[in-house]
Amino acid sequence: MAPRPLRTRDLARALGVHVNTIRLYEASGYLPPVPRDPNGYRRYLDLHLEHARLVQIALQWPTLSDRALLYDLIARAAASDYGTAMELAYRYLARVRAERTDAEAAAEFLERWASGQRLDIDGERVSISAAARRLDVSVDMLRNWERDGLLTVPRDPANQYRRYGGHEFGRLRVIRTLAKAGYSHMAILAMLRQVDQGNPNNLRDALNLPPDEASIYTVADRWLAALDEIEQRALAVIRQIGLLIDLLHRN
Repeated sequence: MAPRPLRTRDLARALGVHVNTIRLYEASGYLPPVPRDPNGYRRYLDLHLEHARLVQIALQWPTLSDRALLYDLIARAAASDYGTAMELAYRYLARVRAERTDAEAAAEFLERWASGQRLDIDGERVSISAAARRLDVSVDMLRNWERDGLLTVPRDPANQYRRYGGHEFGRLRVIRTLAKAGYSHMAILAMLRQVDQGNPNNLRDALNLPPDEASIYTVADRWLAALDEIEQRALAVIRQIGLLIDLLHRN
């Protein structure tokens, strides 16, 4: 007995989305070809529903910044190239886990610095261009970090030029490490304010949680927590592709 065809609204109801979302998935090539009745009505099958579910899981925000791999994965699955889709899913999982390792390492680096360990020996204070070369960042990046309130740089009283010493370098190393690991400037600022107030404890919470309900922080500032969520969805993508493969073999 042939499976009962599904309508667009059946898929939309099952996934909790608008019918236009299902039509967008189809128009974008995210679903396998959809057969139609002689009168033009779409005849979706369970396979289409599960493909739409794959799209929903894979593209749910937040994701890593490079979404091209996910779009490729979805397109490969829609073309029934499940082997490549599964390979791409595991590649994405590896990237997520690497990002989380970077974020964890950055948090540990932060804790070492916040405990009072001096990262740079005090010496002759240097100009902003010399500081940028030493840290392998741009002068504009140093200016932006200062403009965003992440640090205050003392100035030469004679000419008002910025002068960077051991204290500034230690703070800048923490800022650079956290920024490269994906933490937003707002999250870094919350953590630095906590350290500046003499409270070096629970700094990971400061990185991951907004200070109050009225905060303008977003989930993007909860990077470690977001990476945990992204990893679980990467694993769900792998399971969903496995389900699609099983469906194909049963039909």
